[in-house]
Amino acid sequence: MIKMNSSNPQSNNAHSDPAEVGLPPIVLDHLPNMPSLLGRAAFKSGYYQLGDTLPALSTEINHLRIRQDDLQAYRALCGFSNTSVLPATYLHMLSFPLSLNLLIQQDFPMKAMGQVHLRNQISVLEEFDLRASISMKATIGKSELTSRGVEWDIDVTAVVDNQLVWSSTSTYLNRCKTGVAWVRQKEILPQGNTQDWIVEADTGRRYAKISADYNPIHLSDITARLFGFKQAIAHGMWSKARCLAALEDRLPNAGYSVDVAFHRPLFLPAEVVFNSAVNTQGESFSLQNTQSGVLHLLGQIS
Repeated sequence: MIKMNSSNPQSNNAHSDPAEVGLPPIVLDHLPNMPSLLGRAAFKSGYYQLGDTLPALSTEINHLRIRQDDLQAYRALCGFSNTSVLPATYLHMLSFPLSLNLLIQQDFPMKAMGQVHLRNQISVLEEFDLRASISMKATIGKSELTSRGVEWDIDVTAVVDNQLVWSSTSTYLNRCKTGVAWVRQKEILPQGNTQDWIVEADTGRRYAKISADYNPIHLSDITARLFGFKQAIAHGMWSKARCLAALEDRLPNAGYSVDVAFHRPLFLPAEVVFNSAVNTQGESFSLQNTQSGVLHLLGQIS
């Protein structure tokens, strides 16, 4: 189980980590249907109260295979041209039904809809044969009280031939009052090579067709307004993938990690500027609105 530090909810260092003994994993023989999952998520209520423990839920699937036609469509939409290397973000998209399957479980105390995707970290550990069978597992990870609410993780791993080849951690925000003081953090934006992009109005629908993530906030202005957005917004992981595609000539085939913080929604359509620069850790990159300068994401390759 994950323990929240309920004895001192004012501390912004209050972390909770999975216990040594968790719940039995939910083992699937096929990936769940995404539209069905989203439908169930829409009606999943939450009963979380500050100080509650989050269950150490996990779900896994074995003998998963990459469909080459789907991979090619993903590369084309996100801008990847190298057909011999798996994009770092592809397995995140492939495994997303496992993560969503955790949120709809009755043991998970938070609402499935309305969780804000704050950050994503991906590690590309080893190259592998793209025709190989993959075992993937998604697990509820650590959580932390912050000024905005409870930040909590989903950890995903991919194993091929008993070798860990890829991992990801996505951090989400469950908005609630915590009493934790807000501390302003100054972001250091990269200053280097720039590219201007036009992000089309149908980007969310095109990505949804490939990923099956038909969350209404990405599909149209009308459906996005139902959930409090003035316009449809791009999928955050599409934005991350598009940035990595712009840098693919400078990425190794394996042995690197990519951390991204999602800042402000990318409303569709949009004109954006992509900026990248080499630094001591590797390379940093950002995506900003061309006209307003609003920061959409900030990333680091290590």
